[in-house]
Amino acid sequence: MDKILLIFKREYLTRVFKKSFLLTTLLTPLAIFVLVLVLGTIMTYDSDDAQTVLVSDPGNILNGDMNGSNTISYQFSDKDLEQIKGEYSKNGEFAGILYVPEISDLSNRNHTIFYYSDEKLSIDVNRTISRSVRSKIKDYKIVQLGIDPSQLDKLNTDITLDPEPISADVEDSTSDSTFVRAILGGAMGYIMFFIIIIYGMMVMRSVMEEKINRIVEIMISSVKPFQMMLGKILGVGAVGLTQIIIWTVLIMVLSTVAYSILGIDPQEMSELAANGANLPAEMENSTAAEISNIFVELGKVNWLMIIPLFIIYFIGGYIIYTSLFAAVGSAIGDDLNEGNSLTMPLMMPIILAVYIMFKAVESPNSSLAVWSSMIPFLSPIVMPARLAADIPFWQIALSVALLALFCFFSVWIAARIYRVGILLYGKKASIKEIGKWIFTK
Repeated sequence: MDKILLIFKREYLTRVFKKSFLLTTLLTPLAIFVLVLVLGTIMTYDSDDAQTVLVSDPGNILNGDMNGSNTISYQFSDKDLEQIKGEYSKNGEFAGILYVPEISDLSNRNHTIFYYSDEKLSIDVNRTISRSVRSKIKDYKIVQLGIDPSQLDKLNTDITLDPEPISADVEDSTSDSTFVRAILGGAMGYIMFFIIIIYGMMVMRSVMEEKINRIVEIMISSVKPFQMMLGKILGVGAVGLTQIIIWTVLIMVLSTVAYSILGIDPQEMSELAANGANLPAEMENSTAAEISNIFVELGKVNWLMIIPLFIIYFIGGYIIYTSLFAAVGSAIGDDLNEGNSLTMPLMMPIILAVYIMFKAVESPNSSLAVWSSMIPFLSPIVMPARLAADIPFWQIALSVALLALFCFFSVWIAARIYRVGILLYGKKASIKEIGKWIFTK
């Protein structure tokens, strides 16, 4: 045990006190925040190149009016199309010519309009013009058919689905609650995916480097292969857990800053979450209303259950995959790039778990989500995505029990491979040979 602790201490301290670890740990939350901000800006970006489109509407379908946008404005002309084309070719005042033919049959649901320009029509401009003309043609047909627009407006009904429990002891939920819990589940699943990949590969790379540099030959003279592998796995795992704890604290700090910037009282939000109340009337129309609702719903989540279980699944998934990654690292020859073919069988269940996670977020109690969260290869990613959905306790208990049993089994398998592969030099072992090592005495 003392030797395992020595290796654990060495792996932990050498990684935690590296400048790269400190910078990565401190800057990752900020980088994610900036990335989300940049992506949001890109998705809502409108080109600042204002364009004017000349419109020819001989049938007066558009009634001399088109709803413009920040980037497109419209100018109507009474001249015929050929004359407008001649004027367009003489100057660059207009980006293009929009020609709207007359409608001969009001029952026809398809109507082609034309856009003349020497420039390529962008997808955004195409969508904007089509949407505006579609709305105007609808208004034109309503008038021509003698339909009362106010009567049509009465047909439009906004639907809000409010989930209500049948039993009195079941907690009430809302659409916002379902959405927030789905986002939370997806975020936890993604975090687990990246942690397993990053730290699993880190353990494999460490084993490969020590083997290739012949450091392991010195260490193996005083430490058993199993002790060395287990110490390495636990040490790197403690690094990952430290990083998660630091990120959790930073997220709490950033949340507090967000509260103050948005003018939200955290204590008031906590009371609202505890009492299941809605936002105060003075906040309903504020810019912080939607974000406040999200914080209220997050406050209703059973964090006392989710956080410990998340850590349990982190530890379980980490032990399963890193032990197998360590075994693969010990089977590599003298080339660090040889690990790609051997790691593919390990990557396939991880990738499969991510795709199942998408379905589990949408339907956390589906048969696919339930049974996938019981399979130890998949449960570290699938089950965290379901935790926010208040799943039955027996499913969690069974999943954790199977995960714990498989942790012991995977460590045993990895140790059998590691003890042979770590001292094998000269060539990369095949999957068939690795299978034989498991049963070698």
